[in-house]
Amino acid sequence: MSEKRPNCQLLAFMCHVAVQILLLVFLNESVILAAMDDDITHSQTDRWFQALSNHFLIAMPGLTSPHFFQSVVYICEHNDDGAIGLVINHPINITLGELFSQMDLEHNSDIGSTPLFSGGPVHTERGFVLHSSEKSWESTFSLSDDIGITASKDILEDMARNSGPAKFLVALGYASWGAGQLEHEMGTNSWITVPADKHIVFDTLIEQRWTAAALPLGVDMNLMTHQAGHA
Repeated sequence: MSEKRPNCQLLAFMCHVAVQILLLVFLNESVILAAMDDDITHSQTDRWFQALSNHFLIAMPGLTSPHFFQSVVYICEHNDDGAIGLVINHPINITLGELFSQMDLEHNSDIGSTPLFSGGPVHTERGFVLHSSEKSWESTFSLSDDIGITASKDILEDMARNSGPAKFLVALGYASWGAGQLEHEMGTNSWITVPADKHIVFDTLIEQRWTAAALPLGVDMNLMTHQAGHA
């Protein structure tokens, strides 16, 4: 589920890389090599808005895939070729401080404790920074008036110096759907959707994002989970 790769422009932004910075981090006593793109052209920084772009996908209780269980996915792009997004509420046992240390970047201890996130099951070796839009970097791609995405080393260097974006979320990997795949999953009641809210992406407690994202729809996910358990 949700691992097909659409043929769309943002996929080129997220996947076609020329130079990678290897980030040595540790998870469950094993070494993981994560990579971030450091060579994305400005010609790929145009905005594309269609359908569910800049929306949340909120997993329904019946969606039990470990990649998407009780997940909130920020949809970066959705068009006829498919969709691409980042899970914003599945933290992993890797911190930003570990990432900075492996890049030999001195950093503030407070920012160093920030967890990285599992953005999805596709290209989990690649890193992406979802961030507020008051600044831009070499590979920044604007997703909305409030949110951008960057995959180049310069944003991490600025973050370590406390001169990065005011708000951010760092994810490894992403989720993608092929043409018609997301529409099919929505038709089987795997997801509900709502326009994205920057406060949920950056300010809401991680463990509350799933329930908070559904509140504008008047949906109580905790109640739905309880009812599903007694169906």
